[in-house]
This record gives sequence, C-alpha cells and structure tokens, in this order.
Amino acid sequence: MSVLPPGSRVLITGGTGSFGQTMVRRLLDRGVAEVRILSRDEAKQDAMRRVLGDDRVRYHVGDVRNADSVLRASRGVDHVFHAAALKQVPSCEFFPLEAMRTNIVGSANVIDAAEQCGVRSVVLLSTDKAVYPVNAMGLTKALMEKLAQAHARGCPRGATTVSCVRYGNVMYSRGSAIPLFIEQVKAGRAPTVTDPGMTRFLMSLHESVELVEHAFRHARPGDIFIRKAPACTIGDLAAAVCHLFDVPAKLDIIGVRHGEKRHETLASREELLQADDFGDFLRVPLDARDLNYALYVSEGELGEGPTEDFNSANAPRLGVPEIVELLKTLPEVRAELALRDPVLSC
Repeated sequence: MSVLPPGSRVLITGGTGSFGQTMVRRLLDRGVAEVRILSRDEAKQDAMRRVLGDDRVRYHVGDVRNADSVLRASRGVDHVFHAAALKQVPSCEFFPLEAMRTNIVGSANVIDAAEQCGVRSVVLLSTDKAVYPVNAMGLTKALMEKLAQAHARGCPRGATTVSCVRYGNVMYSRGSAIPLFIEQVKAGRAPTVTDPGMTRFLMSLHESVELVEHAFRHARPGDIFIRKAPACTIGDLAAAVCHLFDVPAKLDIIGVRHGEKRHETLASREELLQADDFGDFLRVPLDARDLNYALYVSEGELGEGPTEDFNSANAPRLGVPEIVELLKTLPEVRAELALRDPVLSC
C-alpha cells in the first residue's frame, strides 16, 4: 500500500544524490503522478533522466539557496522531501558560511515555499551529527531542525506539516566509507581509517527511505523521527570489507579529520524523556510550550528518565562476521563481488 495517496505530486530537493535516486524509484513504484527533482547539477539530472526514462519525473535546475527557484518547483506539489545539503564534515569545517547558506537558509526557503504553495507535508533530512554538534555540518543541521520546530510553534493550525527524520551513516551512499574502502581494496591498497575505535551507526538506503515514509505517514508538526540502528567500529567495518574481498585486514591509520567525533548520538537523554517508541522508530515530539513558563510549573516528584543517550557507543554492536553478512545484502556490494567472481552473479 502506498504511503502517499494516488495522484500525489512530490518534490525532492537534492534528488540526484544516492538517497534521492532511491526515493524516486520507490515513489515511481508506488504509483505517484509526478516526482520533481530540484538540484544544481544538470549533468547528474541528465544522467538520471536517461537511466530512469520515466516521464513522470520532472527536472528543475535550481538551488535551495535561491528562494525563487524553490518556489517555482513547489507550485502544485503535495509533499516535499528536502535532501539537498552540504554533508561532508571536513568541507563544512573549511567553509562554514557555505554550509549555513545551504543547510539553514536553504531549508528555510523550502519551508517558506511549501507554506506559500499549500504543500501538505514537508520532511527534512537531518543527521546524528545534529545532536551535541561539534562541527559546522552538525550545527547547521541542528538549526535546520529548530526551523522545523519554530514553524510548528508559529503555525500550529497551518495547512503544511513540517517534520524531520534523523539518522546516521547510510551504507554505500555517495562519499561514504564503504565505497571508498572497496575502491582502495580493489586497487591493492590498505583501507584508510581515521580511528579504528571510532563508532558509527549503519543503515541501508532502503531503511532510510522507510524512515521517510514513516514520517510522511505519522508526522505531526515539529516531530523528529529516528530509526533505531546498530553500530560498529570503523576498524571492524574496514576489516569486513577486506574479508569480503579476501585480502589481509591491514589498515592505514590516518588520524581523525576536522570536526569528527569518536561516537555519534541519534537521540539525547533529554529527547528520550519525551520520545514515543514505535519499535523500530522513535518520535521526538515538539515542545509546544510558549514563553509563559510559569504556566507549566510541575507539581509533585518527576520520575527518573533515561540516564544515557542513544549513541553509537551503546547501541547494539556488530562484529566483523555480522558486518560481512550485512554488506552482502547491499546490491552495490553484490555487484562489486560479482565483477570479481562472475559465479556470484548467477
């Protein structure tokens, strides 16, 4: 059953990226009437047009930094998924103003355009780096989440529902560690690892799309949705890739890059106090109070809440054998293995 009603029109900003392309295919399979792609890169749009060959996909060249281009792409749209962002942590550290213009101002443009055009639902893509942020990328994504919440407080009965989804590393997304490790191993090089003990959450593109669909289905204004995910150390992830390609698990330790944390957090203990648990998903609801705090004085004793955050250090930990089996489920990894051993493609 489709999450979106038949005949829906959907806009995806940054739709030529790994996530956007997966989302587009999913929406087309579910029978939507139109998917609009708003992005800056006309070459990637052209490549996507030729691969998909579906006239339900419409391509808009534009930048979320430009309010007019976002407004034009949003007219007549029912739902918006906002994936356009500057995502590379070191790049954002060197160019924080650019990160601000895309991740904060661009997100504000998307929300404003959606409200002006009567869009029903907007889902913004956030990251675990927005929790206790220490880098420019995380700081800008944290403020993007605050924009969604401020809109909900300012327009509690508005026609447009704005919510966020938050997750960690998406396996085999463009620019992520797994395709880099595979490229290095195939070239006869040792995988470059910043810190073998560093931990990160693992989620497939399929699971990340399911999180967005969950948000479209259940979101209330200002909600943040989180998908629970296992984690692993970066050293074990690199070792699992070496195992898959039958090479010695020798790592090239290069040291922590600008702005990186040893562990990431998907939900803070403060958020967990209020969160609704849906099994595979968490919903962090909006704090809808206004500035008249005296009206909200609590009486009696407050119960004890969680004492820990939900982070990649205390999440269920995958070892090398489990990571190997997980990597084998990824179509991109299976394709790489099939190139190495054609029998595997049969």
